[in-house]
Amino acid sequence: MTRTTVRTEMAQEPVFKYKQCLVLRNDVKMSCGKKCAQAAHASLGAFENADKTLRKMWQAEGQKKVVLKADSERTLFELKVIAERAGISTSLIQDAGMTEIPPGTITALGLGPARSEDLDKITGNLSLL
Repeated sequence: MTRTTVRTEMAQEPVFKYKQCLVLRNDVKMSCGKKCAQAAHASLGAFENADKTLRKMWQAEGQKKVVLKADSERTLFELKVIAERAGISTSLIQDAGMTEIPPGTITALGLGPARSEDLDKITGNLSLL
């Protein structure tokens, strides 16, 4: 009896040069659906504010998005300032207050699309939602 070695090809994980980070407040009580809506608003807003070339590059490689959580409104404002100083598009979302939370509540921040390494420098200490 001979021993046969079976070689399995592992699918290579794609490498994304560009991504978008969506940061949601963890200190505001929102349903799962509300969080999804706020993340969508942040994504579209930041995308619309981004450089046209960056938008095309991000779209061409699959539009990677990472959803993160922040513990306070202040954190969102601090991240926004840091990102803008780095030349990264941002979109700060303020809720209209029609459903679950009071009007004017800051709920989310969209960053990018931008180079993954640049966003990692800004959001690398945040946890995944």
